[in-house]
Amino acid sequence: MADPKGFLTTGREVARTRPVEERVKDWNEVYVPGSLLPVISKQAGRCMDCGIPFCHNGCPLGNLIPEWNDYAYREDWNAAIERLHATNNFPEFTGRLCPAPCESACVLGINQPPVTIKNVEVSIIDKAWEAGDVTPQPPERLSGKTVAVIGSGPSGLAAAQQLTRAGHTVVVYERADRIGGLLRYGIPEFKMEKSHINRRVEQMRAEGTKFRTGVEVGRDVDAAKLRRRYDAVVVAAGATVSRDLPVPGRELDGIHFAMEYLPLSNKVQEGDLTVSPITAKDKHVVVIGGGDTGADCVGTAHRQGALSVTQLEIMPRPGEERNANQPWPTFPMLYKVTSAHEEGGERLYSVSTTHFEGDDDGNVQSLHLVEVEFKDGKLNSLQGTERVIPAQLVTLAMGFTGTDQANGLVEQFGVELDARGNIARDADFATNVPGVYVAGDAGRGQSLIVWAIAEGRSAARAVDGYLTGASELHAPIRPTDRALTV
Repeated sequence: MADPKGFLTTGREVARTRPVEERVKDWNEVYVPGSLLPVISKQAGRCMDCGIPFCHNGCPLGNLIPEWNDYAYREDWNAAIERLHATNNFPEFTGRLCPAPCESACVLGINQPPVTIKNVEVSIIDKAWEAGDVTPQPPERLSGKTVAVIGSGPSGLAAAQQLTRAGHTVVVYERADRIGGLLRYGIPEFKMEKSHINRRVEQMRAEGTKFRTGVEVGRDVDAAKLRRRYDAVVVAAGATVSRDLPVPGRELDGIHFAMEYLPLSNKVQEGDLTVSPITAKDKHVVVIGGGDTGADCVGTAHRQGALSVTQLEIMPRPGEERNANQPWPTFPMLYKVTSAHEEGGERLYSVSTTHFEGDDDGNVQSLHLVEVEFKDGKLNSLQGTERVIPAQLVTLAMGFTGTDQANGLVEQFGVELDARGNIARDADFATNVPGVYVAGDAGRGQSLIVWAIAEGRSAARAVDGYLTGASELHAPIRPTDRALTV
């Protein structure tokens, strides 16, 4: 156990953020560099080393949290990163982007603020990179088997790294011009700088993984031909079909999906563009959708110089403490203030967009909304609550509805879909087509980064077993596993 009295003597302390007036002028990560290291050992010491560590189950990866908390408390950073990497290929990603269901399941969190598991995690991996303790792990021998991985998001990268280390020759196909999927072009720089992706890709290259960018399977390469070329295929193409808002005025210029808006700002940071073709500068911005992607749009609009930013959510505002119907250790719906929300803007709950209005040139100028309530399982508009807000840029951040079928990948492979538009798979992550497996959002539907990595690791074990007859790779979840809810 770390510090037997740590949870009694030490209060919760999280990473400090830079002042708002400073950080909105740049695209660097919002946290004060190095602010965690002076406090993180004591924070790790708050871990109670529970007899039944529910944080293990809260985390789909099954991270060995009490173990690396203990090592971090003792400042044994070599042992800490070994334990952390045993279950998580990319802790620098999850430590920055995951909403930390492990903390919601922390036993200490029953009646106190939980352990800062996420902050301990990112401190361990950042220190490991600085110390040169993250090195390539190429296989001792090759199996002679080949695997294609379609998609380079967290699921595809996890599957590729696991299969490469198992000795297979792995090629990752990515339709964008750079590796990373939504990590690269869906997550703004201020949440995770892309240097973290770049050095992981270099590690994977040194291990033997090959990458093909600018290649969309289904359009640039026939999926059926790809299957014949490789011994196995892992489809990790994500759930990239954005949910639309079919209301009058949707066709007006200035209304964009979040995944049309966010990648362009990232391309500016990559140096591909001088100015984004879709910018919030000097505009009243409305973000429709109250989740993390919506918050990313809010923070991006602030940095682009928006006149105002309003975020709309159709659901009621969550409470700041657990509801009785969301008991520990389930992941609760809580009112969350992200770094983007700290920077300004207005958040409206229980509202629904009725229509948009535009100018004579077809550009959106305003949004009409109405307050709503859920009653008897139905969404009802409240008469007399209609209002109009200015909107010269609208981003739709309402989630995703399934994997892309327009590019031909699904049809050419001949894979079946489930009722929700995801690629169907069996208990071994296998589709109906022999040798074709599916991992991540393409099979699970829209989910969290920690679930994506868990899917990639689990699918890799299934593929390894298919190719060799047995596998020693770690498989943390089954395709049917879901987060603990009530």
